[in-house]
Amino acid sequence: MFRTALRNVLAHKARLLMTVLAVMLGVAFVSGTLIFTDSYKNASNSQTAKSYAQVDVQVDENTAYNGESSGISPKTLDEVARVDGVADAAGRVDGSAYVADKQGGLIAGGLFNSAANFAPGKDGKDPLYEFTDGSGPTRPGRIALDKGTADTGGYHVGDTVPVALTGPAKTYKLSGIFTTDNEDVAAGGSLVLFDTTTAQRLFLQPGFFENLTVSAAPGVSSPDLAAAINKVLPHSAKAKTGRQLADEHAKLVSGDATTLNGILFAFAGVALFVSVFLIANTFTMLAAQRTRELALLRAVGASRRQVTRSVLIEAMVVGAVGAAAGLGLGAAMAAVASATVDFDGGTPDGPLIITSTTVLVAAVVGVLVTMVAAWLPARRAAKIPPVAAIGSAHLPATTRSLVLRNVFGGILTLLGAAVVAAGAGSGAGVGSSRGGAIVGFGAFLTVTGVLVLIPLLSRPLIAVVQPLLRRGFGVSGTLAGRNAVRSPRRTGATASALAIGLTLVSALTVLGVTIGQSMNAMTTDIVKADYMVTAGGARLDASAVTALRKVPGVSAVSQEQQGWMQLGGSQQDVTAVIPADLDKVLHLPVVSGSQDTLAKGQVAVDENLARSHGWKVGDTLSAVYEDSAKGRRLTVGAVFKYNEVVLPVVVSADVIDANAPATSFSKIYVTTDGTTNEKALADALRGRPGIRIDDRQDIRSELGGVYDTLLNVLYGLLAISLIIAVLGVVNTLAMSVFERQREVGMLRAVGLDRPGVTRMIQLEAVVISLFGAVIGIGLGSFLGWAICEITKADIPGYALVLPWGRFALFLLLAALVGLLAALWPARSAARLNLLTAIKTE
Repeated sequence: MFRTALRNVLAHKARLLMTVLAVMLGVAFVSGTLIFTDSYKNASNSQTAKSYAQVDVQVDENTAYNGESSGISPKTLDEVARVDGVADAAGRVDGSAYVADKQGGLIAGGLFNSAANFAPGKDGKDPLYEFTDGSGPTRPGRIALDKGTADTGGYHVGDTVPVALTGPAKTYKLSGIFTTDNEDVAAGGSLVLFDTTTAQRLFLQPGFFENLTVSAAPGVSSPDLAAAINKVLPHSAKAKTGRQLADEHAKLVSGDATTLNGILFAFAGVALFVSVFLIANTFTMLAAQRTRELALLRAVGASRRQVTRSVLIEAMVVGAVGAAAGLGLGAAMAAVASATVDFDGGTPDGPLIITSTTVLVAAVVGVLVTMVAAWLPARRAAKIPPVAAIGSAHLPATTRSLVLRNVFGGILTLLGAAVVAAGAGSGAGVGSSRGGAIVGFGAFLTVTGVLVLIPLLSRPLIAVVQPLLRRGFGVSGTLAGRNAVRSPRRTGATASALAIGLTLVSALTVLGVTIGQSMNAMTTDIVKADYMVTAGGARLDASAVTALRKVPGVSAVSQEQQGWMQLGGSQQDVTAVIPADLDKVLHLPVVSGSQDTLAKGQVAVDENLARSHGWKVGDTLSAVYEDSAKGRRLTVGAVFKYNEVVLPVVVSADVIDANAPATSFSKIYVTTDGTTNEKALADALRGRPGIRIDDRQDIRSELGGVYDTLLNVLYGLLAISLIIAVLGVVNTLAMSVFERQREVGMLRAVGLDRPGVTRMIQLEAVVISLFGAVIGIGLGSFLGWAICEITKADIPGYALVLPWGRFALFLLLAALVGLLAALWPARSAARLNLLTAIKTE
């Protein structure tokens, strides 16, 4: 039986090709995910290990210390340097600095625009930096740049380089260019080195350090040295080895990779689930086409178990081939992703990592999915009686089995829909795990029920278009409509794959368009400013506000200054604004109290935050500001509707500035009287690198762009599932043409020409694709509504939007998919030799 199974695979290799491709794509998604995340973890960990290679011990502020700390003092540095076993100790200061190119643009704009101090040891060198030209800065007015930044800006030693912190750029003389294993630089960022005195003044305070890096004397182990250093440190500081710090970073990276794995595996699971329908359909049709052959095996002594085992062996071989091909494709996909995908602005370079676990998972997934999908067809094949050897008729499913299937599917669908509706109407609120879990469970039941019912649904739904096919395409249309419902199970299995993909796409589209419309409405209702000024990742300060106020035609200016504070005992994100101009640039949707109370030093909170903490207008709350031990009492002066423009807590900028160190901000809103333009605003901010000025349309795109981007990413992740669904349509039609050779020959014999045969196959494919699309869009709209209902408190100005235009586009694309899927089968059917086809049994 094993040899028989192998011969059958080779004999039907053309008909099994689409199955191999489906398995390959599903396995590629899984293996590509594993290879990509393993490679990312390896590259990131390797880069981190390099960055700590020159650090035996590092002393940082103790995160468990609750007292006030301004950094690590010079006294602590001296005490660490005197510990036995310390070869050298250097104080480090970190910050952010933004380098402009010669045209005033920002180099390496984004998250990684770092600054540090040059801390030479006794030999005059800093072990963290290798200078390729010049030397490190040792006095004010000098800087050093990493080689990538210097090359990008075209700077050489001795050049004058504009560098900005929060205000206009200042010029520094370039003293040296270096290479480094710094993680920010490896991720594509920039690094500016200042002398220690300048760095302390700019980023901390004179004499103090962010951390200390310590080199061990020969023969002294890092753990022993860290233990010795901890004995002399104050409670506000703690020493760790470079290896410990690298391991801690590796745990963070591993956590990020695990989260990413979970997301990608969910979409890979969808792709594999879709492929199950293709595989099951293929083996079902193969069993039907080989009825006589399988009956002969039974007649010569093969048992039912042997027949079942033979079909499963075929599935195992197909799965193994698909898994091997999928592993190779997954490695290629991971290589492309590693070269194109950025995490937080950059991804470290490194080799592709293909572990034995990945290979094993690819093999198990490919073989297991194929064998599970082929199990029911194998059982049906085993039930073919030996007497069927005298004919070739396929034995249809019994009426009893179809009735049981339809009753079960109907109960499951109704139960699932009721659960979904209950979850959507549960009032569970924002981000509720309870509401989400109920809807998720109901969605599973509903989708499963619809998939069970889909053969039953095929007849009435396709019957709706049969008159159109008859009137529009004559005999070819009539035959196509009849062929589409001839085998409801086959049609249902083919359409199911497309329906699953479009269910997810439609649900995401409903959610995405609803959020997008909400964001547009919110921008129109809340943002009254004509322009929004940002600095491409750099920070702005009060001098930028002052400069913009001086532009003729500017009537109001207010920054959006973001930070955090401990408010009422819990940490909250805060937006600080200029109250005098706020009502001209932003409309805060107040539901109680007054926006004017911000000018009195009071606080405004959004209604979700107020509800969750029981706050109301007039309550007095304790407030402690970031990076400051200072605190005060703040009165709630207003409660406003949740929105995406401002953070949950809004205060006057004066409140922040009076109680915390000097702050910076990322956005400035500007309202004009119509007599000024973007150029005038840009001229006022000349000398600040990376300045960008957005008009109202740009602001809408900025606020809603993240959702559009996320929706497009999700569409891309679902693309493989849709491709597998298309392969299912191609496969079903191709095998159907092979199965109906005699019928096609008879149609040709009674006068149906080749174009008519081609048109019949194409229309059949279009009908099946549209049937799957209608089911998917209908189901997706229902689930999309449910998801919107449980998240509506998170969607400002929520109003459900059904994107009919996009649904029409999905139907059009489904019809196009059907036409493309039918190209090969239709061509094969039209080219059949008439006499040979008629003689086919």
